[in-house]
Amino acid sequence: MSKKTIGDQELALLQYIEEAPKSSVAEVCAGFGEVRGLARSTVLTMMERLRAKGYLTRRKVDNSFRYSATNGAGEVMTGAVGRFVERTLQGSVSPFVAWMSERGQVSDAELAELEALVGTLQSRRKGR
Repeated sequence: MSKKTIGDQELALLQYIEEAPKSSVAEVCAGFGEVRGLARSTVLTMMERLRAKGYLTRRKVDNSFRYSATNGAGEVMTGAVGRFVERTLQGSVSPFVAWMSERGQVSDAELAELEALVGTLQSRRKGR
């Protein structure tokens, strides 16, 4: 069974916790929430929603809970992109690639990554 989807703010929070594992709510509020103008209650609600969705775990250490990501944010992003392609683009990546080419704002690093991915896809096709 796949995990429930998450929003942009939840993904940003998940990325923050992935970079600072075993964080308390107070630590996340100070490092993530304050920068974004989020109240402690909002951060706690988001963390508990991510835990309920299976993206975070928590462990009681001394007198506070420590939260960690269950999977990497990259894995979450991959799933979100996959759902977008399947649901919105009906399984075709061509509209996305066309949008990228029209946008014209692909960095050298992004272009190199895309070329490497195309090379991987071509290798897989030849291996069939």
